Amino acid sequence: MEVRYSHQLAARIEATGSNLCVGLDPRIERHGNEIEEVERFLDGVVEETLAQTACYKPNIAYFEAMGPEGLAMLKRVMGRIPEGVPVILDAKRSDIGETQRRYAQACFEGFEAHAVTVNPFMGYDSLEPFLDYPGKGIYLLAVTSNPGSDDLQRRESGGRRIFELVGEFAERAAGEKRGTEVGLVVGLTNAGEEVLAGLPDVPLLIPGLGAQGGDLSMLTGAERQAPNVVNVSRGVLYGEAGSPRECATRYAEEIAGALQQGE
Repeated sequence: MEVRYSHQLAARIEATGSNLCVGLDPRIERHGNEIEEVERFLDGVVEETLAQTACYKPNIAYFEAMGPEGLAMLKRVMGRIPEGVPVILDAKRSDIGETQRRYAQACFEGFEAHAVTVNPFMGYDSLEPFLDYPGKGIYLLAVTSNPGSDDLQRRESGGRRIFELVGEFAERAAGEKRGTEVGLVVGLTNAGEEVLAGLPDVPLLIPGLGAQGGDLSMLTGAERQAPNVVNVSRGVLYGEAGSPRECATRYAEEIAGALQQGE
């Protein structure tokens, strides 16, 4: 029987004592526009931060921008991340029918990601091609960290906020006993206690710490049981306060402090 995604993630969090997710968002211009240099850099980041990191989140856009060689490099980098360390492919895929099935196949079978970010705003049927992969996970965009999240995600429809309707998709998939677990993306910059109170207790991927200026105080008092991770990308890869190892250690400690206050 496949180990559930949330159990894999929880085991890694327990092993490291960290809820830090390190985003792998390489900027090729900072590496002489050389893909080989980017690859060496990312391998070094993983090696340096492994002890402080619950999981990694490569954003596929940064690799797509490098063309086919960039995508091939992404596959190699992901393949060298040690077994037992979850990798979330940040792809935000959204389509219907056969096209979405191909996206799911690419992410879970081609890149062998443990989890994938998915845009839910085409409806529940657009999620279904991702839902029958035992041991895998998806994170639906619920409340993102950009200012425009207020344009749609936090508006009301029929007395419910849109992000609450997205949360119901996660509950529906669990009720249907789908193979893939469904979590949610909730940005630090736009979420607070009232947002978390409107969402089911499922795994959360929480971006917005570091360069985006998110406030960890939103995590205090949440009393959630599902394994949650807080993503930092630029602040670890290109942090001004030290090496990737030093930055990852600092962020992991900050996150742990915030979560302990919430217990």
